[in-house]
Formats: sequence, structure tokens, C-alpha cells
Amino acid sequence: MDVIPAIDLLDGRCVRLYQGDYDKSQVFNENPVDVAKQWVEQGATILHVVDLDGAKAGSVVNQSVIEAIAGAVSVPIQLGGGLRNRDTVEQVFNLGVQRAILGTIAVEQPQLVRELCQAFPGKIAIGIDARNGKVATCGWLETSEVLATELAVQMEELGASAIIYTDIQRDGTLSGPNFDALRELAAAIKIPIIASGGVSSITDLLSLLALEQYGVNGAIVGRALYTGDISLLEALQAVGPGRIQDVPPNTDFSTFA
Repeated sequence: MDVIPAIDLLDGRCVRLYQGDYDKSQVFNENPVDVAKQWVEQGATILHVVDLDGAKAGSVVNQSVIEAIAGAVSVPIQLGGGLRNRDTVEQVFNLGVQRAILGTIAVEQPQLVRELCQAFPGKIAIGIDARNGKVATCGWLETSEVLATELAVQMEELGASAIIYTDIQRDGTLSGPNFDALRELAAAIKIPIIASGGVSSITDLLSLLALEQYGVNGAIVGRALYTGDISLLEALQAVGPGRIQDVPPNTDFSTFA
């Protein structure tokens, strides 16, 4: 299972929100590029970047920071926030982003999602951010009447490569993922699911690992990495590729030798 560090950008800085509330932001680092390099040095194989300003504005705002992050690391970057037309999606790919995460337009313009999935096969993921099971849009500032599971099924049919599922009420709270919602989602679709929101400990990651067989193959971790509740190195050893339990025993070694 991929453990994916989150880098949320607000006013050019690395922050974390509490339950998606822009008024409850905490700055963790003034230099997001340094943060990105730190996570890669500790073993991250992919980074999750969110342009919070862009999500609110409806267009990418932190272009220079995103481009700097992409130029500073050698691992893929997936980006969400403000991607609401084809030009903007093409723009972020030109900045060095490998996967675009569409949110609001998945609800408002499904035909555009189809066109983007066809134009950029394998590079379009859908961010489904849910509040009480219903999809939130516009940087989580509005809540639609669309059910998360129904949207996921529709997006799979349109060609999305993955679903990134966030439970807003758990995001930034360190209260654990919404396992029931993830199981329901995994039962409805076949494309990969990345869990986001509330991951607070390696125990949470190990619990998510039990859902890997159903298609939950990644977990985005934010606040817990920045507070030190989770060590990225230890998390990768616990659930990442080549995790401890998957390493074959050394049959040449004996405690009785």
C-alpha cells in the first residue's frame, strides 16, 4: 500500500486545515519545496499536493510552488485544487504534475471528465470529498446532494484511473479513517481507491491494509506526519512495498548456531 504524504498549499505555504475549514489552518512550513524533498528523502514514492487557494478560486493559484516542487523531486506528483477546465489540466501537466485530481467538475461537468480521461488516459483521478456521505465541491465550501458512491460508479464508467476518497469530517482531526465508507465504496467500483482523512497512526494504516484486497491501495497522510504521530519511514516499513511481514526469512540464520 502506498503511503502518500500530503502537501497542502495556502498562500504559498505548507498548511493543514481542520475539517476543511480555511479559518482553521495551521502553518507547518513556509517552504513547501523543502517539505517535498524531506518526504522523498524518507522514502515517499508519490506526493499528494493540493492547491487550497486554487480550490477556492476555481483555478490554479500556486503555480510557481507546484512547478518548484515538481522540479525538486524525482517521484510522481498528483495535484488537486482548482482544476475545472481542460486548459488548467494541461497547464498543471506542463508544470510537471503526473496525475490531475478532478473534484468539482466531476459533479458539475461529467462530460468534461469523460473528455479529459480520453485525452489523458491513466492520468485523471477523481477526488470525492464527502460530508455525511454527500459530495462537497468548491474547496469543500459547498455540499451537493450527490452521493459519494453513486459519483464513484459514474466516474469509473467515464474512465477515471482512481478515486481519492476524503471524509471531510475526519480530515485533519487524527480521528481515524471512515472504514465503513471505504468498504462501501470498494464494493461498488473496481478502480483503485486512495483513502484520505483522519489517518492518525500506523495502526490506522494497518487497518487500511486489510482493505487492500478490495482495491484500497493507498493512504494519504497529512497532519499525523507533520505532528510526528506517524513516522513516514516506519509507516512504509509497516505497510509499504517490501513491508516487514513480506520480507522472506533468512533461512541461513539460526539462533541455535
